Amino acid sequence: MSDDAVHVKSEKFIKMTTSPVEKSVLELAGPSILIMLISAVYNMTDTFFVSTLGTSHVGAVGIAFPLMAIIQALGFFFGQGSGNYISRALGAQKNEDASRMAVTGLVSGFIAMSAVAVIGLVFIGHLADWLGATPTIKPHAKEYIVYILLASPWIVSANVLNQQLRFQGSAAIAMFGMLSGAILNIFLDPLFIFVFKWGIKGAAIATLISQIISFCILFFYCSTRKGNIPIKFKYFSPSAKRYSEMFKGGVPALIRQSLMSIVSIIINHFAKPYGDAAIAAISISNRIAMFAMSVVLGFGQGFQPVCGFNYGAKLYGRVKKAFWFCVKFSCGILLVIAAVMAIFAPQIIALFRKDDLDVIAIGAIGLRFQCISLPFSGALVMVNMMTQTMGRALDASIVALSRQGIFLFPSLLILAPLLGLNGIQLARPVSELASMVVVIPIMIKTLKSLSVPDGIENPNS
Repeated sequence: MSDDAVHVKSEKFIKMTTSPVEKSVLELAGPSILIMLISAVYNMTDTFFVSTLGTSHVGAVGIAFPLMAIIQALGFFFGQGSGNYISRALGAQKNEDASRMAVTGLVSGFIAMSAVAVIGLVFIGHLADWLGATPTIKPHAKEYIVYILLASPWIVSANVLNQQLRFQGSAAIAMFGMLSGAILNIFLDPLFIFVFKWGIKGAAIATLISQIISFCILFFYCSTRKGNIPIKFKYFSPSAKRYSEMFKGGVPALIRQSLMSIVSIIINHFAKPYGDAAIAAISISNRIAMFAMSVVLGFGQGFQPVCGFNYGAKLYGRVKKAFWFCVKFSCGILLVIAAVMAIFAPQIIALFRKDDLDVIAIGAIGLRFQCISLPFSGALVMVNMMTQTMGRALDASIVALSRQGIFLFPSLLILAPLLGLNGIQLARPVSELASMVVVIPIMIKTLKSLSVPDGIENPNS
């Protein structure tokens, strides 16, 4: 690594470990929030334009949602797994070690997703059935999923670079790369769907092209811009130790995203007897709720590099101070968003399927249900982010499991038979609230473990 790169990273280290934590979090959270909003826009753009083709087409995009969650899960696993280690290594000023982890995470992610994509393409029909497609949705789902699988290695790679840049404190660069792809996707969707008359296939091809462009931009910045870890393939250094560190830092994100996929598949199967309108409505309400959650997820991602740098530098007081700032800020934002969505739920759902009253009615109820637990999600996310960044993989995994698995599956099994379709949509917010019973003790234990070493804590922080 060049002397200039080391010098710039030293300046970044000083900034991350001495600037007021509130300022550092806000500076990094802005681009991170925008990145998460962009990711949500990717999903919502396809849903919006495809909705003009019919309810079954919207259902097809909804059926593909769990697959997208699996793809993102691998991206987050390799990206956050390597990124968490990178931020701690930079905090400890081990720059070459951080470089080797960055390249190993990127290459491993591309290879792993390519293997999964090949399997998916071979068993495309079975995959659509497994995801919960009805007979009328299945042809459209297969057409859409083929191109999503072709795009998947590039989606994972772009996500890995995005996460790695963010953990280095270069969230603005990551934002630019993702924003470029999102804008391109918004323009290509109507061009391919309506002008070229490719239908739902056009939406998937637009995603393929835009994700490749995002990856190329991010790779260019990583390889050429001083101050970032250079991506040089000679640094590819797979080893048991690196994959162990990657596992500890990435498995909570993998569990969180994978469970989201599994839950979506189960919900699709539960909703299947209620018809295409139910699947389409649940798909729309979930994507809108994800759009809202992207704000707090982005805020949490702004917290992670601050947490990682300062934890690596043993400045534990700054870690705790940043955590509480993020909890208060994110919960307040979500409370406002939840209130707005609850009031205007029918109008928001109608933006996607204004001519289908069943979709509007079902989707509005589901969206309002999700608003019940939304304000509490800020604290849950921040505990997950903190434990994950500190390398406490077990605690972070338990938090993720409690939100998406431990309480959600029982909620579905109990509420669906009792309340029908409403019970299916109510299960997710019930599980979010119930998970606080598990998350709060983990939060208290983690914060107590952050004792401040004498002579290390910055008195001006």
